[in-house]
Amino acid sequence: MATKINTLKQKYPPTSILLASTLQKEGISRDSIQDYVNSGWLVPLAKGIYRFSDGHPTLFSALSACQYQKGMNCHVGAATALELHGFTHFVTMGKPSAILFLARDCKLSKWLPETEWDMNLVQCTTSVLPDIGLIEIITGETRLQVSTPERAIMECLLLSPKQYGLMDIYYLMEMLTALRPSLVEGLLRGCTSVKVKRLFIYMADKARHAWFRRLNLEGIYMGTGPRSLEKGGVPIAKYKLIIPKELADYE
Repeated sequence: MATKINTLKQKYPPTSILLASTLQKEGISRDSIQDYVNSGWLVPLAKGIYRFSDGHPTLFSALSACQYQKGMNCHVGAATALELHGFTHFVTMGKPSAILFLARDCKLSKWLPETEWDMNLVQCTTSVLPDIGLIEIITGETRLQVSTPERAIMECLLLSPKQYGLMDIYYLMEMLTALRPSLVEGLLRGCTSVKVKRLFIYMADKARHAWFRRLNLEGIYMGTGPRSLEKGGVPIAKYKLIIPKELADYE
């Protein structure tokens, strides 16, 4: 029994969440799983969900199990992804939040949002952006599917102003000096939100990024009529936006 669990611990990090289906694929039967629980090697978190008894799983390790063991169509995005890529602006008071984007046909099992983690989980279900701009990264010992910076900043705009303020997003935009024009174009062409497209292009233009001048924006549908993001805000005629005065005046 100890030999199998030691082999398992060599393959999976100590912070791992392990699904019963994964354990069975590793040659551990249902009866053996219960034996490991009774012996104190594994701890059940919910039906069919386990952790190592000496491990302390994080929200990211739980999300990794959903992505790679269960095959769920979800990814970590917005400012959470930008922070994982090394771009940070927000000063968190208390427990940080992790933004998880799910496909419309994807639903988390109850155990995950109902478990106490090291981060607060914020779920977003949307199909506004095309299925590009995702990448695998390693954080600690955990594999995660996350948004690239190009996609993540657009996700921040999608969640504005409820989740993020426009000034905070602009501070992040200023840091993004090396975005890839081809990926930006692909995301903009497939994006169905006029708000996201106009704000992204306005902010990139305002930040005077070199990559912005290399974009081919011809044929990207920008909608008609103004879009107001602030009651009594400042109109930006070029992009048909009404934005907070703080952002319009910022140099």
